[in-house]
Amino acid sequence: MLCRAALSAPRCTNARCLLSRVQITAASCHPKFAPAVHRQSSRHWSNVPYLTMPLIRSHGKPFAHRSELKHAKRIVVKLGSAVVTRGDECGLALGRLASIVEQVSVLQNQGREMMIVTSGAVAFGKQRLRHEILLSQSVRQALHSGQNQLKDMQVPVLEARACAAAGQSGLMALYEAMFTQYSICAAQILVTNLDFHDEQKRRNLNGTLHELLRMNIVPIINTNDAVVPPPEPNSDLQGVISIKDNDSLAARLAVEMKADLIIVLSDVEGLFDSPPGSDDAKLIDIFYPGDQQSVTFGTKSRVGMGGMEAKVKAALWALQGGTSVVIANGTHPKISGHVIADIVEGKKVGTFFSEVKPAGPTVEQQAEMARAGGRSLATLQPEQRAEVIYRLADLLTDHRDEILAANKKDMEEAEDKGRLAPPLLKRLSLSTAKLNSLAIGLRQIAASSQDSVGHVIRRTRIAKDLELEQVTVPIGVLLVIFESRPDCLPQVSALAIASGNGLLLKGGKEASNSNQTLYRLTQEALSLHGVKDAVQLVNTREEVEDLCRLNKLIDLIIPRGSSQLVRDIQKAAKGIPVMGHSEGICHVYVDSEASVEKVTRILRDSKCEYPAACNAMETLLIHRDILRTPLFDQIIDMLRVEQVKIHAGPKFASYLTFSPSEVKSLRTEYGDLECCIEVVDGVEDAIEHIHKYGSSHTDAIVTENESVAEYFLQHVDSACVFWNASTRFSDGYRFGLGAEVGISTARIHARGPVGIEGLLTTKWLLRGENHVVSDFSEHGSMKYLHENIPVPQRTTS
Repeated sequence: MLCRAALSAPRCTNARCLLSRVQITAASCHPKFAPAVHRQSSRHWSNVPYLTMPLIRSHGKPFAHRSELKHAKRIVVKLGSAVVTRGDECGLALGRLASIVEQVSVLQNQGREMMIVTSGAVAFGKQRLRHEILLSQSVRQALHSGQNQLKDMQVPVLEARACAAAGQSGLMALYEAMFTQYSICAAQILVTNLDFHDEQKRRNLNGTLHELLRMNIVPIINTNDAVVPPPEPNSDLQGVISIKDNDSLAARLAVEMKADLIIVLSDVEGLFDSPPGSDDAKLIDIFYPGDQQSVTFGTKSRVGMGGMEAKVKAALWALQGGTSVVIANGTHPKISGHVIADIVEGKKVGTFFSEVKPAGPTVEQQAEMARAGGRSLATLQPEQRAEVIYRLADLLTDHRDEILAANKKDMEEAEDKGRLAPPLLKRLSLSTAKLNSLAIGLRQIAASSQDSVGHVIRRTRIAKDLELEQVTVPIGVLLVIFESRPDCLPQVSALAIASGNGLLLKGGKEASNSNQTLYRLTQEALSLHGVKDAVQLVNTREEVEDLCRLNKLIDLIIPRGSSQLVRDIQKAAKGIPVMGHSEGICHVYVDSEASVEKVTRILRDSKCEYPAACNAMETLLIHRDILRTPLFDQIIDMLRVEQVKIHAGPKFASYLTFSPSEVKSLRTEYGDLECCIEVVDGVEDAIEHIHKYGSSHTDAIVTENESVAEYFLQHVDSACVFWNASTRFSDGYRFGLGAEVGISTARIHARGPVGIEGLLTTKWLLRGENHVVSDFSEHGSMKYLHENIPVPQRTTS
């Protein structure tokens, strides 16, 4: 508790003198911990565990982007009454409070300087006083009546200042116990408006807080509600915000202490453009000064002094003072356990206040534009959608030099930075041959798109003059995230155009120049029929994980990249289906009756033609009868000539005196000139191995025995199963689909290379003549027919 004498006393830098001025109530400040406090006060930020970069920042302007919040060194966490108070407003939400303390402790131990502005004293005191009053009443009633039977007792209305006086010490004792678990010391400071308006008291308060932070102590600050007068309306001083509530207090302290960030936790997700819960209320991701007129404020929180309007006013005042602000939900059980950490990591949580307004639309606006544009695209005639794709194919060849120049710039930057492995560099590279193949594939898509959207799959006569149709329609808005492969952009765009889907594209930074050029050409092609908005390239700093949370705007996510990228997206997706494969562990089984001429040719193509591809062979299964035969020697010689590093499976290693290095896992996707060789006893053993260690992508058999081959084709449960053919044929272009948005190993709803049909769903159209269900009841006048009606033949190109 910060007493008046302490605020007016000369500043002392001695730790013991400081502790006499500020009530340090944490048990971790016991004398036995004192040496640790002194040691921590002199530690260097670069030596803090888990810290990836020094937290050195000169305070001046607030952060412009969320991604910069990870650099915040001094952070104020404001806990609203709704966050720390139970639903009955009598007592504290201990679970939430413990989670918040844990997150603050982790950040403090990373080398950051954490301060907490807390509510809760009134609620804690109300719980305590209610208990005392009820106990006192029960004793008096028992003495008066001479009986132990208690009647209904009324608890008087408790005055807030009395509750605050009774609850403040208990609240601090709770913080003390929680921070002790992390060997962190906490200090309590109570303030009022006068402490900020009196210059001497301001300087003393400032000095006390700085000294606490220097000693690695977490200050826990609250308004002194036991003595503070009711707030006066419009009492803000010129350029100085009044301490009307803890939102104002947090802003005032943050600016006074030159904090980098304030995290304001409340019982709402952030700032909405209209009261939360109302129709069409949308969460505002980034709020800029001057946007207040676009927001309609609702009522204030169920507890506490402030409302959202007070939070916004305090946030804008802090922003003007050089401190960044995020308002977020601290009560949601699924996110409150990591909300503070997520905000500091730069994740898209709550509303971020920024002075820098981007020139282009936000990603949410882009998704809405893609949906509206996709719906317009779907209403075009099939010939018009085909014209757009043909136009894009022509632009790829007409602007070949411009595309290759942009790609050359990407390649040079990637090579200079040295951050891309050779396989990824190969994916990044474009060439005349690649562009020609792209153009051919796009023309195939255009030709096959004539009868995609609106195709009648089934027709049924339900009853007389009541006919039902099932027709194909676009899925909606697709989010395609791709790494290193700029050729993916026109391919996926063409498939989205052909299927009438809106499209959000998120490419890797390493291909930014190529992607920008290809996207501009795509926009030019879409302009042919006025549907530019249907395809959007995300250029903002949104992280992939943030994009995966836009479940109200995106209908399907399709990742194109490494297995790690796919796994990360599948984990991050919040309510959005993800179509793709997490790994491409493809097998080739060489049967005992395999042709000598075919084996080495197929194996060389499967492994060496493009080892970075997801359809490249990773494990070679060899029938045991082939060991120590000329065919086996030829296989090994071919792999050696192609410089393929061989890893031995357990069975293969047991056959050899001197074997290659034994594999650590039979579920490895190498993505390079490496593969595993394993021995199997026959086709059943090979199938069992594939089902146990494979990824259901592509698996092949090389044999001249047709019955063995058919057994393999029917029993291997993978998206693509081949006989006497390279695994590299697993590709949308090679399948005649024109291109693919990816290869799906899932079973719902598309599998294998996904072309136009994999981007369509269906809807039902019912045409009647004044039909009602009651006519079909037991005593009704109509009967169901359910007759199949022939479906018109699809046109072929």
